[in-house]
Amino acid sequence: MENAEYGKRQWRNALSGEGEKEAARGGLTGDGKPAAEPVDLAHLARYTLGDQALEREVLALFCSQSAAYLERLRFAESEKDWGDTAHSLKGSALAVGAWRMARAAERAEALRSGSPEGERAACIDELDASLKEADAYIRSVFAARGA
Repeated sequence: MENAEYGKRQWRNALSGEGEKEAARGGLTGDGKPAAEPVDLAHLARYTLGDQALEREVLALFCSQSAAYLERLRFAESEKDWGDTAHSLKGSALAVGAWRMARAAERAEALRSGSPEGERAACIDELDASLKEADAYIRSVFAARGA
């Protein structure tokens, strides 16, 4: 039970602390340069305590869940559905350190029903591109690790 509580605290911290600071900088490093990779593995390692098997499991879940959320976003029938789904995408991206995807989801979440027609489509395209980029990066990292 103690380990489970510790894990929950770590994920809460990931979602409310460092991840939000990184996302607020738009995926920029502390010196204002663009984040080099689509997923900040150092960020994730802090919350998985460097357990590569757990990292792999979390990242696989992130990719599959994000793909499902993206499909829900494409077919959102209400502003609430759109906002809730974009918010879920943002939270998932923040948790694993996918800063560019988190910023794209944040922009999507901010859209309202009165937004110009093409803005939702543009957000979906940006989210789709950032998810593909993250997925390809994750696959290459684990291929290099032989996992």
